[in-house]
Amino acid sequence: MGEQGEDVKPKLNVTIEYEGQTCTVKVKAVTPFAKVFGAAEKRFQKEPGTLKYLFEGQRVLPEMTPAELGMEDGDTIDAHLEQLGGGYYHCPRPSA
Repeated sequence: MGEQGEDVKPKLNVTIEYEGQTCTVKVKAVTPFAKVFGAAEKRFQKEPGTLKYLFEGQRVLPEMTPAELGMEDGDTIDAHLEQLGGGYYHCPRPSA
């Protein structure tokens, strides 16, 4: 068997946690997170793109895969509301 067995990617149970709620999705290690995020947003009744995702403190992007992050079966991704604005406030200079 050897190397041929490595081509068969086992499925992982990845849990998304958002405000005390969880959503567990079974995915292949090479599946882009876009599918996982879509399922989680539907489960949490959020509009697509309104949540940001973190795994072990690292931002998880939709094009990433569990394999890229070295995830194992049962790992959890934390979901948070994407905060827009608030980071910069423009104060106009007073007129001279």
